[in-house]
Amino acid sequence: MQAVGNRDKLLGGALECIRTLGYGATSSRDIARAAGANVASINYHFGGKDQLLEQALTACFEGWTERLEAALAAGGEGGSLREQLVGIFRATVDSFAETRPAVVSCIESWAPALRSDTIRAALADGYARVRDRAEELTRQALSPRDGDTSLNLKVITSVTLAVIDGLMVQWIADPAATPNAEEIVDALAALGAIAAS
Repeated sequence: MQAVGNRDKLLGGALECIRTLGYGATSSRDIARAAGANVASINYHFGGKDQLLEQALTACFEGWTERLEAALAAGGEGGSLREQLVGIFRATVDSFAETRPAVVSCIESWAPALRSDTIRAALADGYARVRDRAEELTRQALSPRDGDTSLNLKVITSVTLAVIDGLMVQWIADPAATPNAEEIVDALAALGAIAAS
């Protein structure tokens, strides 16, 4: 088994600091301490603290993207379309407490993306991957049911992701007020009925 190198230790230390201290409050010394590495090694391996934090946030969002893809795949297995949608929200919104470190890191990535092309590109790529995967899975689920081919599945997925992201922010502020998967789908159905009236 190969020992973890300084570069990987620094990346892990940066992720830990983002989760515990926050992006803006993390210093080079904090990262070095968490990684058990020398402060100078940050510049050597990454060119500076900001570049290291960018890579850490990118890695964090990559992990969240993989979780969303897994939720889509698991939610898309069998059952009615409603049951599949409930499954997606169970695997994401209902599991925020279980995945709190990833949730915090994901939220931490949004503000820096306003000023970082690297982070913004990672976010855009992650969302594009999830939209493409969701569209593929939804088409598979609709085909045996002679689904409506006029549905814009990319937009539907974008709205679903916006619901998940929005509830993520609400959950951080007030976990008890965050609706569960069944309630979310009921609310979306009610909105759909209102929109169709």
